[in-house]
Amino acid sequence: MGNDARQGLRGRRLTCTLAAALSIAACGASDAQAVRDNINVTGSSTVYPFATVVAENFRRRNANFKTPKIEPTGSGGGIKAFCGGLGVQHPDIANSSRRITPGEVADCAKHGVTAIVEVKIGYDGIVLANAKASRHYQLTLREIYLALAKDVPDPAGTQKFVPNPFTKWSEINSALPADDIDMLGPPPTSGTRDAFNELVMEGGCKTTAWVAALPRDAYLAACHVLRDDGVYIDAGENDNLIVQKLAANPRQLGIFGYSFLAQNEDKVQGAHINGVPPTFDSIADGKYPVSRPLFFYVKKAHVSLIPGIREYIAEFTSDTAVGEFGYLSDNGLIPLADQERKAVQAQAKDLAELHLADH
Repeated sequence: MGNDARQGLRGRRLTCTLAAALSIAACGASDAQAVRDNINVTGSSTVYPFATVVAENFRRRNANFKTPKIEPTGSGGGIKAFCGGLGVQHPDIANSSRRITPGEVADCAKHGVTAIVEVKIGYDGIVLANAKASRHYQLTLREIYLALAKDVPDPAGTQKFVPNPFTKWSEINSALPADDIDMLGPPPTSGTRDAFNELVMEGGCKTTAWVAALPRDAYLAACHVLRDDGVYIDAGENDNLIVQKLAANPRQLGIFGYSFLAQNEDKVQGAHINGVPPTFDSIADGKYPVSRPLFFYVKKAHVSLIPGIREYIAEFTSDTAVGEFGYLSDNGLIPLADQERKAVQAQAKDLAELHLADH
């Protein structure tokens, strides 16, 4: 066999090996089929509006790349799809309104996704909102927990849980309206739901001393289970739809990220929680009790294969986007402090990999 033939065969084997490993193309396919030519992003409905604005600006600054495809599937569903494997049939990036869990990192590894880049983009608050024309609610974490938990500490004072007996807000606190408790909120796959359980339901649950003293597993099981009697309604991953429903139903409340409140202040208003209103400043300074960090995760193995991923990361982490006066602040994102933002920018540029020890 001549040198040219051997080199051609070697090149073809390399192409076939790469294609098989990444499920990109069959060995006999042409080079034109080598890679997908647009970035595929999935995950959090809270991060979704920020990601779409970034994608638009990315496209304007990088006319040679296609606009990324972004789908709001929820943090849990997005990370599950992201961890499903390597190749064009799997997402390149997963948005998340909570940090990826060690269990999810392990699931990624089982499917060959072993190099993950974590990018923290800023903070968001979780709000309870209702129609702008309706009465304004001032609630405590305990009152929200008592309204939404499937089982609650016995109002008679025994140290046991009973099925939630409350149907009206005034039954929890006579100072609250005598309206039915009627709440729209995120599904179990949502990072907003996870953060709501941790920050609101746990925060309200532990105000009962004997509950706070329970073993952690029992405590979490008691605090995280929401009602299934129609009082809490799973409204899916479309937060804009919740806003529309609240505007049409003045007695209903909804749960979603602060960014959607900021974008719809002409239609809805946010309840004070523990006496603090949900505002840009109260979330930024930590006074608002229901805030959480936002992330996106990058599949490092795809960076050299899918056009534009590096440039997309650079756009999303730029001062122009996530800085104190960046364009995402206009959309409700609470920026990171300068020092933390610079550290995130450096890690993102270097594609620094996430390790379980970081959790």
